[in-house]
Amino acid sequence: MKARIMYEAYFNLTTKPFELLPNPDFIFPSKSHKRALMYLDYGISERAGFILLTGDIGTGKTTLIRNMIQLKDERTIISRIFNTRVEPEQLLAMICHDFGIPAEGRGKVALLNELNDYLIEQFARGNRPVLIIDEAQNLSADLLEDIRLLSNLETSDTKLLQIVLVGQPELREVLALPQLLQLRQRISINCHISPLSRQETEGYIFHRLERAGNRNAVTFSSDALDIVYRYSRGIPRLVNIICDFILLSAFAEQTTEIPGEMVRDIIGDLDFENHYWGGAEVAASERAPEVTRSAPARSDEAAELVATLRAVIDRLESLEGDFARMSRGVLDEMSEKVASLENAFRFHVDETDSHISEIRRRIEKVQNLEVGTTGECQPQDSPKGLLKRMFGA
Repeated sequence: MKARIMYEAYFNLTTKPFELLPNPDFIFPSKSHKRALMYLDYGISERAGFILLTGDIGTGKTTLIRNMIQLKDERTIISRIFNTRVEPEQLLAMICHDFGIPAEGRGKVALLNELNDYLIEQFARGNRPVLIIDEAQNLSADLLEDIRLLSNLETSDTKLLQIVLVGQPELREVLALPQLLQLRQRISINCHISPLSRQETEGYIFHRLERAGNRNAVTFSSDALDIVYRYSRGIPRLVNIICDFILLSAFAEQTTEIPGEMVRDIIGDLDFENHYWGGAEVAASERAPEVTRSAPARSDEAAELVATLRAVIDRLESLEGDFARMSRGVLDEMSEKVASLENAFRFHVDETDSHISEIRRRIEKVQNLEVGTTGECQPQDSPKGLLKRMFGA
């Protein structure tokens, strides 16, 4: 406790900024979180039947639910179930108990009747009972079907019970089962909380410092923030873990400056990848900051690659020039041959036209020869004579 008091005093904080416990007072309005809050508020106010809220571990689902509970109006009555590894009758008993309905020693049918009477009574009073089931990814398909049947408790125009299913992304896989089609069709509000972006991660860190009493408690280098984002992957809970150790390390070194080297040392001490991610490979987009910094170490390799690429480009340009020159020579030769053929063809056409004209002239001459009264050709106009006369033989 003394160390903690010194920790807060050194940074001029009123409370610890990076606690792991979900605290709605520290909720950060990222784009994803604001959308989820709006959906939850709308779903409750409009008496939507089923509301589905999912997100990876540590993204802030529980914080959102606690915020909703904290801000609820006096007309909203909430039952929250977080132990989901139970039998159907046990689940129903827990729901009734949370609403203040006596459940001990009663069977499933009796509990359903009691719950139905309770919900009708609350509706008559103008109240809105809401059932929140946390860690819903652990529910079996049979349990989810029993929960769907609870939504049948309704009047002619409104639901008597609103149900919020909260869980990890695996919950969506369970809901995709064929036997849960009717439940899927009754989900009217559906939202998913995404990890923070790089910019949102930075905003999240300073938001929590501000809520803890001093936004300027420490100064992060851009490199340090890149590393926090890279290893946390934008998961708020993991950002809290890293930043808590950062402040502890800064306190030990009596500094308020957070360089990248300090954060790297902390990540190494925590064996962060193996301990918190199980050695899972970091996505390429998340590795970008580290890749940028490691580039100078590979300068020789990069220079060699650039030289090789340049040599390839030069060779291609040379081949392109040779090909262009070769193509021009071939085209010139072909052009000369075409011109020669064209001239020969024209000469041939002219000579042929001359012969044809002469033949036509001589045929007309033959046709104009005088024919005797007997209708026979003159002796000098025998075929042989005609040919001689036609062709001047």
